[in-house]
Amino acid sequence: MCGIAGWMERDCRMAERREKLGKMSETLERRGPDENGIYINGDLALIHRRLVVIDRENGKQPMSARHGDTTYVIVYNGELYNTAALREELKADGFHFRGHSDTEVVLKAFIKYGEHCPEKLNGIFAFAVFNTKDRSLFLCRDKIGVKPLFYSDYSGGLVFGSEIKALLASGAVKPRVDEQGLNEIFFLGPARTPSCGVFKDIFELNPGECAVYRNGRLRRRTYFSIEAHEHTDDEAQTLEKTRYLLTDAIERQLVSDVPLCLFLSGGLDSSVIVKTAAKYRRENRMGKAHTYSVEYRDNAKYFQKSLFQPNADTEYIQMMVKDADTIHHEIILDNRLLADALQDSVTARDLPGYVDVDASLLLFCREIKKDYTVALSGECADELFGGYPWYHNKEILFEDCFPWSRSQEIRRSILRDGVLERGEEYVRQRYLDTIHLAPKLPSDTRTDARMREMFFLNFYWFMQCLLERKDRCSMYSGLEVRVPFCDYRLVEYAYNMPWKLKAWGGREKGIVRKAFEDILPKEITWRKKSPYPKTHNPIYWEECAKRVRNILKKKNSLTELLNKQAVEEIIEHPEHIREPWYGQLMQAPQILAYIIELNDWFEKYAVEIVR
Repeated sequence: MCGIAGWMERDCRMAERREKLGKMSETLERRGPDENGIYINGDLALIHRRLVVIDRENGKQPMSARHGDTTYVIVYNGELYNTAALREELKADGFHFRGHSDTEVVLKAFIKYGEHCPEKLNGIFAFAVFNTKDRSLFLCRDKIGVKPLFYSDYSGGLVFGSEIKALLASGAVKPRVDEQGLNEIFFLGPARTPSCGVFKDIFELNPGECAVYRNGRLRRRTYFSIEAHEHTDDEAQTLEKTRYLLTDAIERQLVSDVPLCLFLSGGLDSSVIVKTAAKYRRENRMGKAHTYSVEYRDNAKYFQKSLFQPNADTEYIQMMVKDADTIHHEIILDNRLLADALQDSVTARDLPGYVDVDASLLLFCREIKKDYTVALSGECADELFGGYPWYHNKEILFEDCFPWSRSQEIRRSILRDGVLERGEEYVRQRYLDTIHLAPKLPSDTRTDARMREMFFLNFYWFMQCLLERKDRCSMYSGLEVRVPFCDYRLVEYAYNMPWKLKAWGGREKGIVRKAFEDILPKEITWRKKSPYPKTHNPIYWEECAKRVRNILKKKNSLTELLNKQAVEEIIEHPEHIREPWYGQLMQAPQILAYIIELNDWFEKYAVEIVR
């Protein structure tokens, strides 16, 4: 994986902006600590920071290739999982390759197929290609949105990058937020409206989108979208195809020229990946797989069972390690360091985020990076296969709202009177915009039609929030994390699977459980869904409360918006928080942590509120 950025501005000489280009590159150093490069051609500059995973010698970027009278130059961030097949297809058309990097395959696929190149790609990626003849710039993001690509299209120019910080470093766009941006962070955060970069005039290509910048004009288009089709496979065929698609995705993603490991939580999703990967490695004489899990210091002492987190992971992790015969590593996180890492996680995201869920992943990845460069993780199975409680609770399922943030009451309460008066209306419209996108069939039952809407809500909101977390918090330490459940073929298949099959046996992710039950211990296969672990240690709560009280003493942009008395009430009576701020686990400690992140964001980015 890597970091990319670029800048094009009419009637300017990018060679005279080397200092700013250097600063843009520096912001992405954590994403690509191994190599860096800058390509300048008149009014255009392309920037690349590289994390070497495949073909160190022949994968250097920016990479160029000449075809006819035109030179094409690419900066690419990602992994292509159909590299070998696409390379052979291009060779048959007369293309030659100097190495085995996927970057070269993507570049020559673009030369061959032009704007239709993305439709040929199976992988996670964001890239830009410059055409020296017509001086056009092509931008593209992968079908599922695993890799980010932000941009700002301003009068006379375009600046883009893997992270918002690269755009801000150019100076072409300022760290400003208006009412829309404030509604995003206070009423939707840590999620974001698709394409919205929160900062004024910063946007993001959506999953499955590409764009062409030519003659000072940007044209976006969707090259991949989820469509509704009749599911014609019977139960046996559905089980077989689900197993085939996921197994194939896992095996494709085990290709790497550098050390690769696996995340293991003891849940269904990571266990399927670990067992499949361990078998593949044995069959290919690659040695035992190394697995990693995360826990918090003294968490067993303070663990609190709940509807969303019914049991701890430890015994299931040990069971899976024994069954798959892996070499296991447990990372124990300190609770004070977890609170400290809230600031780093803001820097990683460039926005307030998923608080301790972000911070813990960041610390976890930092430890893994000491020995590994690539990891596989079980993210996104819950969104695709109905893993969350809100899919199975009929009262929540048919509520006409975001299921992970059903009430804005707590969000409204921490704001002063008169602040963001249309916040609830803003949320409502974002919800309606999303469910109206979901394609349906006349034959859909009421439940199946609602499940399509839920799929889109989860795909474009909850899942994108988790993918953003995974990308930023892992790449902050230069660790590439791959997500096999995000193979677009599996996503398409899951969307059209009737609920009675998807929830086989009346269980969350029932079809996945049944499809893989013969390779997993029974206790793992039918274990009740348990989310990413959070800390229950009171030290973390005390750290957050102390820091928030110090923030409330300040007079700054954030405290001017907050109802300090309401925040104090949360500190004094955390038990009064009935509904999570977001998701399943953002209760009182996480609300305080979000305020800490907001404060750090306003201060670190010198955020200006514009009316």
